[in-house]
Amino acid sequence: MRRAVIDLGTNTFHLFIVEINDKSLTSLYREKIAVKIGQNGISKGRIAKDAIKRALHTLKVFKTVIDQFGVTEVCGVATSAIRNAKNGQELIDEIKSTTGIPIDIISGDREAELIFKGVRAAMDMGNTNHLAMDIGGGSVEFIIGNQQDILWKQSFEIGAQRLLDKFHKHDPMPKESVDDMFTFFKAELSELLEAITKHQPEAIVGCSGTFDTLCEIYRKEQEIEEKGNGTTYNLPIKHYRDIHRELLIKNKAQRLEIPGMVSMRVDMIVVASCLISFVTEYLPVDEIIASSYALKEGLLYEKERKPIAQELS
Repeated sequence: MRRAVIDLGTNTFHLFIVEINDKSLTSLYREKIAVKIGQNGISKGRIAKDAIKRALHTLKVFKTVIDQFGVTEVCGVATSAIRNAKNGQELIDEIKSTTGIPIDIISGDREAELIFKGVRAAMDMGNTNHLAMDIGGGSVEFIIGNQQDILWKQSFEIGAQRLLDKFHKHDPMPKESVDDMFTFFKAELSELLEAITKHQPEAIVGCSGTFDTLCEIYRKEQEIEEKGNGTTYNLPIKHYRDIHRELLIKNKAQRLEIPGMVSMRVDMIVVASCLISFVTEYLPVDEIIASSYALKEGLLYEKERKPIAQELS
């Protein structure tokens, strides 16, 4: 049996195909496409016409791949940009009618739960409380828990595309804009700060392209060879702070020249890093754990409760 999972994120659409075996899931195919469905519309509560065209084109591409792999079951989810858009359901209906692919619009609470299940599949947290954060384009999910329990979770509609529209009006960002953003974070994330005080997480796990890119920049700077199919990677907090300061003083063209930078992240990485900087001020950690598993892996882990093996060669 082969299953495909599709994640329609605000910035990126993901396709993940696995083969279900007796003891594990074998990864067959991964694809991510920068659809940027929140562009020119997320702050207005609508998906723009050009974004709809990009979304439909991408789903048609995914459908072709799904058919080529002989997939027997497709599970698709849509998150912040689509769930908050006035025309979000219209897009989901059009995807179903043109491709036959069913997509469920999930709540922020459900999104947070699936993300944490993905983290559990990537690593063993034991009894230590961890704070997991996933920075999407539309929303940011925070979850505090361990390998056994989720102690607290919440989704906040302050994703990178929204922060970009609200604060990153000049490039590089002036100090005043950065200060305004941190003031905004303190007000918007008051419930998170209360939860941190209550549950005292001892580690932080980041799940999103932002964390992947920050780790890649760190590896390039330190000339560290990337581990093969590892599911987590550690970024020392000291090196993260150095990278963050560099991101703040450079414009887009200069950021693109940073070894390890990914062009699809170059716009949103500044505001996303500001959010990471804010959160880590409240946690006494020496490193950030980046998880390569998140929502789509959590969805698979929930359904199958099996480890995900390496891709077939």
